[in-house]
Order: sequence, then structure tokens, then C-alpha cells
Amino acid sequence: MILPFPGVVAAEGSVSAAEGSLAAAEGSEAALSQCRRLARVLTVTREMVALAEAGDWDAVAAREQDRRDDLARCFKEAVSTEHAELVAEALAAILHLNEEMMAHLSKARDAVLQQGVAQVRTRSAIGHYERVKSQP
Repeated sequence: MILPFPGVVAAEGSVSAAEGSLAAAEGSEAALSQCRRLARVLTVTREMVALAEAGDWDAVAAREQDRRDDLARCFKEAVSTEHAELVAEALAAILHLNEEMMAHLSKARDAVLQQGVAQVRTRSAIGHYERVKSQP
């Protein structure tokens, strides 16, 4: 079983467990750096999901580039065999969080579309009113 960071409540099970295991990974400096970077990506992804829930899409977008950069640096080198399972669990947790974020994005997109439709209807009604008003 994978243990989470001390003091971290495992509300999302595999996510906290993967973070804890990544932080506790032992091995070469490169493997440690890779695991720490992946743990950071996981943490940033969790923050992004929370920001998405709050509707702060500018902050989500700002963190996305940092997350991509960390992921690119993380996988510049091959994953060591001893950390392969750990990395796979972390990637699965990141993918799960990405799905949550995409669900929030879909809801936000639908809300914006509905606002746009309402705005078009309002403009149309105003235009109709002004046409009626200008008739003798």
C-alpha cells in the first residue's frame, strides 16, 4: 500500500497516495528529481481542479504552462524500472484529475454558451422594441 504525505487527508485516495509515494521515493538524484517534479505536477493539477471548481480559469491557464514545462522536464529521461509503478500511479491520478477539470470546463463552457444565447435574445428584443418605438 502507498502511504500519503504525513498530515494529508486521503480524500481522493489514489491522488494523495501517489503524491506521498512520489515524495518518499528513494534512488538516484535524477530519479529523486523526477519523482519530486512529478509530485509537484500532481499538486499543481490538484490546485488547478480547485481553481476550476471556483471558476478561476485565468489562474488555471497560468498554472497549465508551468505544469506542461514540469512534465516535459520530468520525462526528458527514461523512468527507472524501480519507480515505474509509482510513476504510472501518479500519471493515472493526474489523468483522473484532468478528467475532473475537463468536466468543470465543460460546465463552464455550457454556462457561457447559455449566457451568449440569452444576450442575443436580449439584443433581439431591444432591437424589436426600438423598431416598434420608432414607428409612427
